[in-house]
Amino acid sequence: MKDPAALDELVKALQGLPGVGPRSARRLAFHLLQRDRDAARRLADGLNEALDRVQHCSRCNTLTEHDLCEICSDEDRDPTQLCVVENPADLLVIEHTRAFQGLYYVLMGRLSPLDGIGPADLQFERLLTRATDGVVKEVVLATNFTQEGEATAHYLSEVLTARGLSVSRPARGVPLGGELEYVDAATVAQALRDRKRV
Repeated sequence: MKDPAALDELVKALQGLPGVGPRSARRLAFHLLQRDRDAARRLADGLNEALDRVQHCSRCNTLTEHDLCEICSDEDRDPTQLCVVENPADLLVIEHTRAFQGLYYVLMGRLSPLDGIGPADLQFERLLTRATDGVVKEVVLATNFTQEGEATAHYLSEVLTARGLSVSRPARGVPLGGELEYVDAATVAQALRDRKRV
């Protein structure tokens, strides 16, 4: 017996989430449809509302409901410091430390040649335009300490240094192979305080 087409589409959609394989996607779909249809409706409504209202900040590229996010709109932030992160979750981790008072740029990914993701896919030109605006003096490359994150930081370091910018990287208090999203705030704060020139 084949699954109904709508159920099959739901399973395929759930498989698009990180860490969700075919079996987990099928279990989630059955759970939502069999046991918790109200949660399924809330999930669908929440997704639709987010898709309608959430956009990228025109300045830093993070997710927001406005043209400029709350951080970019804050006149008390230090515009001479620009912290580059891979995704909005990493930005939030750094913000929770309260150790960085500059502005951000969110790449929405990292270099990954094996996955076909290069500089053009991450819109590095947009970052370079932002970093070389004459206001930014230091760029903190806070990409994750994974192979892809390190490659991204190395590439950006070369390009930004060639343009006369001071480039730093958080200290290695964050474990190698670690993702900022899963590191405790104290470790991230210490890593930012101990950053060094690249």
